[in-house]
Amino acid sequence: MFDIIAKILNVKELRVKLGITFLLLVVFRLGSFIPTPGVNVRAITDFVASAQGAVGAVLSMADIFTGGALSSMAIFGLGIMPYITASIIFQLLTAIVPALSRLAHEGATGRKKINQYVRASTVLLCIIQASMLAWGMASASGGEGVSYIAPGVAGWEFFLYVVFSLTVGTMFLMWLGEQIDEFGIGNGISLIIMAGILSRIPSAISRLVSGANPAAGGASVSLGQIVVLILLFVAMTLAVVLITLGTRRIPIMQAKAVRGRKTYGGQRQFLPLKVNQANVIPIIFGQAIMQVIAGIAGLILGVYGVFMAPGSFLYTVLYVLLIIFFCYFYTAIQFNPNEMADNLKQGGMYIPGIRPGKRTAEHLAKIMNRIALAGGAFLALIAIVPQFISSALNVSYDISGMLGGTGLLIVVGVALDLVQKVESHLLMRNYEGFGLAGGRIKGRRG
Repeated sequence: MFDIIAKILNVKELRVKLGITFLLLVVFRLGSFIPTPGVNVRAITDFVASAQGAVGAVLSMADIFTGGALSSMAIFGLGIMPYITASIIFQLLTAIVPALSRLAHEGATGRKKINQYVRASTVLLCIIQASMLAWGMASASGGEGVSYIAPGVAGWEFFLYVVFSLTVGTMFLMWLGEQIDEFGIGNGISLIIMAGILSRIPSAISRLVSGANPAAGGASVSLGQIVVLILLFVAMTLAVVLITLGTRRIPIMQAKAVRGRKTYGGQRQFLPLKVNQANVIPIIFGQAIMQVIAGIAGLILGVYGVFMAPGSFLYTVLYVLLIIFFCYFYTAIQFNPNEMADNLKQGGMYIPGIRPGKRTAEHLAKIMNRIALAGGAFLALIAIVPQFISSALNVSYDISGMLGGTGLLIVVGVALDLVQKVESHLLMRNYEGFGLAGGRIKGRRG
């Protein structure tokens, strides 16, 4: 371990990039403690802690991604998720809308134009989410006690302060991510999300430990439950690493070409297809749609508390089906079997036993459908594990949320990408990377 750190410190460029990245992440964490002007932080903290049902689940999940900035109503209370949501939406629209698809194929100019649309959409999403958050806080308390601007009443000045501060905070986070991309180690937006999630671990452990000691004022949690939580965390982390690096390798052969007395080609290679092609996107969209369905059921049918509460049978079944559907949908957008078959044919490559062209495309589509089913089933399992752990072991969602869901997938994926980037810098300078068995991380080979 110390040898690896010494190798990293010996590379000046890598040392500078990591230092800049660390400092910018410190700025992010400092901003998570700066309260929004005019907001009664204590009243907001009590409101978030006492929220139940869908509202409580959404706030707990959002608080994990923002590193606790939401529960303390800091200027980074919305986090970077509005930008992520806008990026995913435009990524899907690019595959559907012809005009955006043409822009995406125009190179750097087209991507710059799409990025401007994403920024504008981020501002719009921030305004909508901040307005809903301010309205929810004011409504829950009858407008009393959440504002310092007017005497105990949340008026239009309160809404203006909240919406403006939270929107500017998210845009500043987006700028921080771009600085990490340009001057730091890269992947800045993902690193900000990972830093926010990891920052919640110490407080979650503290609450868990205090819960194990009823004298400290927490709910009774036995030592056996803590051991089970630790074992589950290790098992789930290992499973996420395996599924993130997992690939289905399709054997392909290169056609032989004889030139003079020499024979070229004829080599056996592999086409790697990721098992988790959609990453965390199906879970994000599934969560968003389920909250809308649950809210409509509560307002119109009045059955939310019985049938559509998070963790109920109907809620869980619909949630799993949505995740699997979006896994298929996003995989179909990202992977085009016809285009892949044409590329193999033009490169003089073929799958043994499969004719080039249409037959190859059908074969790849069949394999990808099976992979999408396996990946979707795993994502569904990861998504519902925190709910079952929370109810079975009687622990809060912010503790059980560390064992699965979007947070664990993001942390593992970003950590693996970070290791890959650092390893690439070391390998370029004739170092041996991280000294793992077999050299580089196998799942990240090109």
